Amino acid sequence: MLQVNMASASAIALPSLFFNGNRTYLRKNPYVPVSTITRGRKRCFTVVAKAVEDDFDSSSGSFVKYVRNAWNNSEDRLALVGLGFAAIATFWASTSLIAAIDKLPFIPSALEFIGILFSWWFIYRYLLFKPDREELVRNVKNSISDILGQ
Repeated sequence: MLQVNMASASAIALPSLFFNGNRTYLRKNPYVPVSTITRGRKRCFTVVAKAVEDDFDSSSGSFVKYVRNAWNNSEDRLALVGLGFAAIATFWASTSLIAAIDKLPFIPSALEFIGILFSWWFIYRYLLFKPDREELVRNVKNSISDILGQ
């Protein structure tokens, strides 16, 4: 297993939003090297940040282990590759469909209006009164127990 310890530095030049005359809104921090750069009439603020070592067993590490175990324990790897390709194709098609719908003149406004109406209905139906909130909590707990098979 390859474990990578990353220590990188990057410089960010921010525009003069943080400056008011000769006074900066950001204070000097002894842990972050800071300098002011003047380029022509623009003043920029440069920050150099250094990443610290992180524990390798983070959530992304456990996801990688999960995928690695699924790949190694699979008997039909061709089906897994096909499933991955289908997921990528579905994602691409859905983003293209959403972009096409967004370009139509009336539909995005109508869908936004329908979303606002549904949100107000949900607030009125489940969140406004205490018995309705309790019913919502019961429904959510029942759904979770049904999904988990408990």
